[in-house]
Amino acid sequence: MKRFGELLAALDQTAGTTAKVAALATYFRDVPEADRMWTIALFSGRRPRRAISTTLLRQWAAEIAGIPDWLFAESYAVVGDLAETIALLLATDAGQGASPRGLADWIGAIRAMAAVPEAEKKAGITAAWAALPPQERLVFNKLLTGGFRAGIAQGLMVRALSQATGVAEPELAHRLMGDWSPDTVDFAGLILRPDPGAALSRPYPFYLASALDAGSQGSGTQVLGTQAPGTQAPGLQALVAQALGRPGDWLAEWKWDGIRGQFVLRGGQHFLWSRGEELVTARYPELAALADYLPQGTVIDGELLGWQGGSESGGVLPFSALQRRIGLKTAGRKVLAEVPVVLMGYDLLEYGGADLRERPLAERRAMLAGLVAGMPVDAPLHLSPALAFADWEALDALRLSARDVGAEGVMVKQLAAPYLAGRKRGAWWKWKLDPRVVDAVMIYAQAGHGRRANLYTDFTFAVWDGPALVPFAKAYSGLTDAEFAEITAWVRKNTRDRFGPVRQVTPELVFELAFEGIDASPRHKSGVAVRFPRMVRWRRDKPAAEAGTLAELRALLAGA
Repeated sequence: MKRFGELLAALDQTAGTTAKVAALATYFRDVPEADRMWTIALFSGRRPRRAISTTLLRQWAAEIAGIPDWLFAESYAVVGDLAETIALLLATDAGQGASPRGLADWIGAIRAMAAVPEAEKKAGITAAWAALPPQERLVFNKLLTGGFRAGIAQGLMVRALSQATGVAEPELAHRLMGDWSPDTVDFAGLILRPDPGAALSRPYPFYLASALDAGSQGSGTQVLGTQAPGTQAPGLQALVAQALGRPGDWLAEWKWDGIRGQFVLRGGQHFLWSRGEELVTARYPELAALADYLPQGTVIDGELLGWQGGSESGGVLPFSALQRRIGLKTAGRKVLAEVPVVLMGYDLLEYGGADLRERPLAERRAMLAGLVAGMPVDAPLHLSPALAFADWEALDALRLSARDVGAEGVMVKQLAAPYLAGRKRGAWWKWKLDPRVVDAVMIYAQAGHGRRANLYTDFTFAVWDGPALVPFAKAYSGLTDAEFAEITAWVRKNTRDRFGPVRQVTPELVFELAFEGIDASPRHKSGVAVRFPRMVRWRRDKPAAEAGTLAELRALLAGA
């Protein structure tokens, strides 16, 4: 545990990417295999389940620290992280000697606590708190609460593993995909000499598009452009042409508003993976029919969409309809009938067991088109249609009509490009519609987490429905630290009531909120739900009485 704690401290204190990678590579070379495997698992989001309730942890920590529950609650509200709060409140002179137990050993002990009586859990946890030095105690608490976050991009970990093992980064990124844990595979089987049989279900690392930076200018949109002060802004076509070149070198298609996924067919079995590396095969049984039409050794990248009509003549259902199926482990007859799903395919990554990712997109897409053409029209796989455009102005016009087909904008992909891993700029771009905006009144505030734990950053917003303010969205991003600090001072002076960590405030401050989409929602008092809300600016110029209305949101919903 000492080496893992030192690694986390080094990563936290180091700003340079090269230094972070070097620290990780040294760690991977030096630590025992079991610790190495659990570090890879933790840094790729595979955390052990929480073995004990946070309520009990709070009670025991307050008891050991000798403070009342209300003071623990106040401390937690200031710190913003339970693991760190406990580590700070416990005696600093405890556990001065490093624990001889490694990371894997401690994780094993934590997992074993799930099956023992409460008194035994308390004895084991309090003994660990007393024995561990401060840094290791903090790591222990993070693992104990199930709230461990690596704070480092997985790509850096892959780079460090590559340096430590000599395995190429793209191959390592692929080997780390899929359904594995330190319980099911060892370091050699995962990294050095992977078992081909274990890779049957494994997807490929997803390629992620970069955003075209857009800002409105008249009826058009500026893209990827900045100009020197005092100079005239170039036109839209010049900006895009400068960034992307000839339109003929690019494929354009809709940016679908669904769930990104990979359909994998190997060894007589099919698997469906979300972009978050979650195996969701059972949730979308319609796609099992594709095994009847596709050859073994096929992997298709695409978008899961709710689809009405059951054939190519149908259309995309709103994302709110698809949300009904996202949380289901299995889908019942009713939801299958009301929200059928198709895979809108836009890339072929493997065919006949051969990895196609190094081939140009134009070739991969032609092969995918051939597969789809040989299927019945009611098969749950469609080819994402290519959009015909003569120039970038014409594509912008198409982009502005995206909502008519249930899309968020357009994708622009270089026809000669291979399929890469991660967010590599240059070959895939997403050109989304401008977000919707509304002026809203802040009515509740809550402290943030991590470095913003002492600031109020998480806000609930409302709009007017007649004389009443109706909450409709929560947002926590978009402002500067200086603005959050100013708002925090205001919140402390204008608190009307408290509900745990949440403060009800005087409804005075107005903010411009941007959001990507809006749907009807019977679960919300306002009757609407917005997607990805964030604060664009603090409207210091606008009194609360002039904020937006529920009628305005309903009008947006009617036009969606």
